[in-house]
Amino acid sequence: MPNMSLKKHEMPSQEPQVRNKNFKEVALGYTAETAIEEAQRCLHCKHKPCIGGCPVKIHIPDFIAKVAAGEFEAAYQIIQQTSSLPAVCGRVCPQETQCEQKCVRGIKGEPVAIGRLERFVADWHNANSCDLPVKADPNGHKVAVVGSGPAGLTCAGDLAKRGYDVTVFEALHLAGGVLVYGIPEFRLPKTIVQKEIDNLKALGVKVETNMVIGRVLSVDELLDEFGFEAVFIGSGAGLPRFMNIPGENLKSVYSANEFLTRVNLMKAYKDDARTPVLHAKKVAVVGGGNVAMDAARCAKRLGAEEVYIVYRRSEKELPARAEEVEHAKEEGIIFKFLTNPTAILEGENGTVRGISCVEMELGEPDASGRRRPVEKAGSDFTIECDCVIMAIGTSPNPLIKNTTKGLETQKWGGIIADEHGLTSREGVYAGGDAVTGAATVILAMGAGKTAAEAIDEYIKGKCQK
Repeated sequence: MPNMSLKKHEMPSQEPQVRNKNFKEVALGYTAETAIEEAQRCLHCKHKPCIGGCPVKIHIPDFIAKVAAGEFEAAYQIIQQTSSLPAVCGRVCPQETQCEQKCVRGIKGEPVAIGRLERFVADWHNANSCDLPVKADPNGHKVAVVGSGPAGLTCAGDLAKRGYDVTVFEALHLAGGVLVYGIPEFRLPKTIVQKEIDNLKALGVKVETNMVIGRVLSVDELLDEFGFEAVFIGSGAGLPRFMNIPGENLKSVYSANEFLTRVNLMKAYKDDARTPVLHAKKVAVVGGGNVAMDAARCAKRLGAEEVYIVYRRSEKELPARAEEVEHAKEEGIIFKFLTNPTAILEGENGTVRGISCVEMELGEPDASGRRRPVEKAGSDFTIECDCVIMAIGTSPNPLIKNTTKGLETQKWGGIIADEHGLTSREGVYAGGDAVTGAATVILAMGAGKTAAEAIDEYIKGKCQK
C-alpha cells in the first residue's frame, strides 16, 4: 500500500545562523529510511505525468519504485539512462515547477519529493559504488563540444554512450561551467560536480581546459582542420548586464558573475585566496533571480552585517526558486521589494557609500506577463552600503558569433537554433544559455540531450549518402 501522507518528508539542513557563516552544504539529504518512506508516497500513475515535466525524461516512477524497495543502485541505473548529472540535478533543478508540478499527489497535498529522492540515489551510488560507467565501442566519428557546463556535458555524455569520440573544449582552467563558477559550494559542492565529470571521462569524453574557442581555435578550424564532423556550442551566457546608472564604475561594484566566480571557482572565501573580494559590511544585491540569492548568501557568509536584495517588483514576481528565497530569509538577508536603484553613490577614494533608490508600484503586465513596475513620484531614498552586486541577467559572449562563418544570432546575442539545436551553419548545433539566455541547469541539459540525438542522426545520414 502506498504511503498516503499529504506532506513530503522535510529535508534536514544546517541551522540558519550556523550555515550563514560557512560554505558547507545547507541541505543534508535524506537517510535511507526517509527515502524509502518518501518513495512509498508515489501512486505509480498509469499515465506517468511527472515524466512529461522532466526536460531529460527521467523514468521517474521506475526509479522511485526501486527506492521504495530499498534497491538504491538499481534506482541509480534507471536515472543515469537519461541523465548525465543526477547528483547535480537533485540539488539545483527546480522540480517544483517541472516534474513535481505534474505529480498527482500534489492535487490534494504535497507532491512526491522527486528531486530529494534523485539526490539521495545519486549520493548513495557515489558513496557505495566503485564501478565506473562502461565505455561504448567506438563508432569512428568525432564530435567537438564547446563549453563544459550542463548543456555541453550532457551532449558529450549522450554522444559518448553512442560510441562517438568526443572532445569538450572549456575556456576556464576547470571543467563544469556554471556548475563550478556560478553555483555556490553550499548549494552544490564541487566534489559532486567533479565526480559527475569523472564519470563522463570514464565513458571516453576528453576535456581540454584553457581553450577559448574563438581565440585559441575557431569553430571553423575544428570542422575544417581537426577532423570533427559536428560541433555543439554550449558556451553559456557569461556576459553580465548592467543598468547603466551613475556609479557603476566605482570600486566594490561587481557583476554577480565576477563576484560568484571569485568566490566559487577561485575560493575567495578562504584566508589565503589569491583573488580575494572585498569583505564588505553592508551589501546591496540588485536583482531577484537565483543568481541574486546566491550572491547575497555568499556575501553574508563572507561576513557582511547587512545584505539587501533590491528588487523592483513584489515578492510574488520573484523569479528565484521559493526554496532559495526561504533559505535567504532564514539566513538574515533583507528584502527590499518594489525598489529600483537610480544611482550608486560615491564615497571616499572612489568607493561606494550607498545606493540611491525609488519606490515602485505595479502597473499593467508587460511582455513577460508580469506587471510592469512604475516609479512612484517623490519616493527617493538611500540604502547605505559599501558594496553593490549587479545580478540583473547575462547574455552570450559574442566571441564565437564573431569568429564563426555563417552563424546567425539574435539581436541580443543568442545563437539562433531550431528545435533540434541546428544552427544556420551545417554541422553546428547549439543549446542551453548560448541560445536561450540565462535559464536553468535542467533546461540546458535537455537542450544538450536533444542536440546529441540530432547530431547522431546528422552524422549517420552523411554516412548513408
